[in-house]
Amino acid sequence: MNILHMKYAYEVAKAGSLSKASEALLIAVPNISRSIKELETGLGITIFERTAKGMTLTLEGEEFMNYAKSILSQIDEVEKIYRENTEKKKKFSISVPRANYISEAFVNFSNTLGKESVEVFYKETNSQRTIHNLTERDYKLGIIRYAENYDKYFKEMMKEKDLVGEMVTKFTYSLLMSANNPLAKKENITYKDLVEFIEIAHADPFVPSLPLSRVVKEELPNNINRRIFIFERASQVDLLSKNHETFMWVSPTSPEKLKAYNLVQKKCVDNTRVYKDVLIYKSGYKLTNLDCKFIEALKETKEKYL
Repeated sequence: MNILHMKYAYEVAKAGSLSKASEALLIAVPNISRSIKELETGLGITIFERTAKGMTLTLEGEEFMNYAKSILSQIDEVEKIYRENTEKKKKFSISVPRANYISEAFVNFSNTLGKESVEVFYKETNSQRTIHNLTERDYKLGIIRYAENYDKYFKEMMKEKDLVGEMVTKFTYSLLMSANNPLAKKENITYKDLVEFIEIAHADPFVPSLPLSRVVKEELPNNINRRIFIFERASQVDLLSKNHETFMWVSPTSPEKLKAYNLVQKKCVDNTRVYKDVLIYKSGYKLTNLDCKFIEALKETKEKYL
C-alpha cells in the first residue's frame, strides 16, 4: 500500500471533492483520481462513491479513513520528532581506551557544552571494539591503543577500513597501587617483585584478530599467578585502594586521583614496551565543533600528565 495514495484519499475525504483536494495538495486532479483507484484496487474495496456532487465515503471507506487518519498522524509525529532533533540537537560520540588522562579530558570537555541541546556518547573499551563502533555503530571518533611493535599491522588495517589516524601520545605503562602496598616503598620494582602480588587487568584482547592466548602472553608478564579480570574502571579503584596486595598496569594517572584514593604510581625497570594512543575517524569525515572541543581538552590533559 502506497502511503502517498493514502494521503491523497484522506485529503479528498476531508475536502469532499477531487478539485478541492487538488487545490490543497497542488496535485492535478487526474493524478489524484488515478492514485485513489490504485489504492482501492490494491485493497480490494471501494473507498468513495463518485457522484455529481462530489466524493462520498462508503461504509468501507469510513472504516479505512479511521485507520488512515491514525497512520498519517503517527507519520507526521515521527517526522516532527526527527526533524526537530536534526535541526536542534547536536551529537558527539567517541570510543576510547580506559585512561585517566582521556577521562579527565572528557570531564573538561563536558564543562564546555553550555545550554544547547546535545547528546553525548562516551564508550570505554578495547581497540577492536572501538574500530567496530566506528565502522558499524556510527561512532564518529575513536582512540585506539596498541603496542608500538604492532604499528604496521594497525596502519594497514586502518587503510583497509578507510580510517584516518592521528597520533595522540606515546608512553610506557606504570604500576598503580595503594600507598600501603609493600612495593610502594621500593625504589626499583622488577617483574620478579610482582610475582607474589595480585594483578588487576581489563579482560579485553588488545589486538584485533590475534588469539587471546598470544595477546595475554605478549601483553602481560607470565610470571603472575593471581589475576583479577574486570570490565570497567569503577571497581579497580576500590580494589587497588582497599586490597594492598593488588597492582595494575596503567597509562599515567593524575596526582589528584592518586591523592584522592591514597594510590601511588611507580615505574617498573623491566618494562620498556612503548604504547601508542591514536585518534581515528572515517576518511572524509569533517570534524564538528564538539569534536574540536574534545580534541583540545585531550591535548591539554596529555600535556599535563604525559
